[in-house]
Amino acid sequence: MSGQPKDHDLQTHRPRELRKNSSYPERRLWSILRDSRLADLKFRRQVPIGQYIVDFLCIEHRLIVELDGDSHNERGEYDIRRQTILETNGYRVLRISNDDVLHHLDNVGDAILKACGIPLT
Repeated sequence: MSGQPKDHDLQTHRPRELRKNSSYPERRLWSILRDSRLADLKFRRQVPIGQYIVDFLCIEHRLIVELDGDSHNERGEYDIRRQTILETNGYRVLRISNDDVLHHLDNVGDAILKACGIPLT
């Protein structure tokens, strides 16, 4: 009997593994996004979209929030190609640096609200 197909791995196992082993900046951002804490926006994390797994997704606003840490310094072309494909499929991608999450979390929340068209109070 053969193993599970790769699609199944992408849809369930890999996202679960990524959630379980999330970085500190991912956990910190999730602390303000989970349970609709940010202006009642519903976010999911480590969501498969096609061949990619995105960090955070607000389906209602078709907004993907991607955290960029040091590993992204080496992946510029890949990230651009990936973002182009996601945008071609109707998503908007907001890239946030780990440093901003760690040191300017309020500003990150404001940027997400702005990307969703929600006025700041």
